[in-house]
Amino acid sequence: MSQWLNKVIDDAKGVDDFLAPMRQQARLKLETDGWPHARNEEWRFTPLSSLKERASNVSEMAASFEIPQVDGLESIDIVFVDGILRTDTSQLSLPTGLSVCTLRDASSDLQNDILALFGQVKPTRHIFGLVNDALCDQGVYIALEDNCRVDIPLRIINIATQDCDAHTRVLVNVGKNSQLKVIEHGTGSVASFTTAFAEYFIGEEAKLEHYRFAFFTGAAKQVGGSHFSLQASANLNSTFVSYGSELSRIDVDIIHAGQHAKAKMNAIYLLAEGEMFDMHSTIEHAVPNGTTEENARGIIGDRARAVFSGRIHIHRDAQKTLAELNNRNLLLSRRAIINTKPELEIYADDVQCAHGATVAEIEEQALYYLLSRGIKRSKALVMLNFGFIQELVNAINNEPIRQWLLPMLNERFASMEVK
Repeated sequence: MSQWLNKVIDDAKGVDDFLAPMRQQARLKLETDGWPHARNEEWRFTPLSSLKERASNVSEMAASFEIPQVDGLESIDIVFVDGILRTDTSQLSLPTGLSVCTLRDASSDLQNDILALFGQVKPTRHIFGLVNDALCDQGVYIALEDNCRVDIPLRIINIATQDCDAHTRVLVNVGKNSQLKVIEHGTGSVASFTTAFAEYFIGEEAKLEHYRFAFFTGAAKQVGGSHFSLQASANLNSTFVSYGSELSRIDVDIIHAGQHAKAKMNAIYLLAEGEMFDMHSTIEHAVPNGTTEENARGIIGDRARAVFSGRIHIHRDAQKTLAELNNRNLLLSRRAIINTKPELEIYADDVQCAHGATVAEIEEQALYYLLSRGIKRSKALVMLNFGFIQELVNAINNEPIRQWLLPMLNERFASMEVK
């Protein structure tokens, strides 16, 4: 057992609220399962030694913090700093049909709605998901009524400013035939540990435009996940953009619970020298006539390490499923490492499915071509790197977000150059 995990289990015994039965289940499973061993397939390539003996530090109210700005983007911001909710949700100006409340302030009626969603989309296989179940006293429940369209995005911001443990939870219920946009935005570089999980229930014929920006770097450790349940004819369009850090992992689960649902997921991960990033995605086609398209592209710098595990599970009754998974990786150095594992598990016979993975290096001929035309090496590398992910960047529907990302990605590429 880990020193850190023992402290988590002890702390969980003192949490008493309307989520207590679920918290107790999580705590008991943590006690039973213990710390992941080296042969655990879910964690085999993810180094956890720096966390195993970490002291569990309680956060203090940060004296100052800076909210990341997205030029040209109008959004409704909900801000967590070191795991503490700093937004007064009762003072938010919300469009008709949209409501936001904290887990602490939920009325008895809302508590029943939260209980119906909490832990129901996110799988229990994840040790840090269980930690979040047990300790996330800071969180929000977002609900959009049926037949409502909200064009202004909700932005959930997680900022790490101090060496502490932070556990936040977001629950989103999108009503039937409604449309919503949600941005999960995490940032920080100080030594810290953050778990941030979000669960989405997307109702019949509803649409969710989703983004997750995991911009934790340096000594920051972050483990989190975004998990989606799609009802009949629901539509999900999700984009992930992630950097690497001392420890960085994101889990994504998309469950096709109703027929004719469509899911599109694009992921970009960019690792500078010595950084680590791990993405695990699972697509569950439980019913017929579902469609999934998943594309993940990574650029891995010198001595950096990336892990991508993508699994599509076609259940026995999920006939007429269309599903495709592609993972492409670009190594900037012979010392860069990628462990990629795309999987198809199919039990239905009338489906169209494909999967694949590629690993490549910068083409010397293309680099020489640019250098021979007077372009500096650093600029040439930025051009080649951006070309590798440009298709996914161009697929972003939101113009302000796309224009905000472009200079950030160029700056990131410049920092990834192998010296």
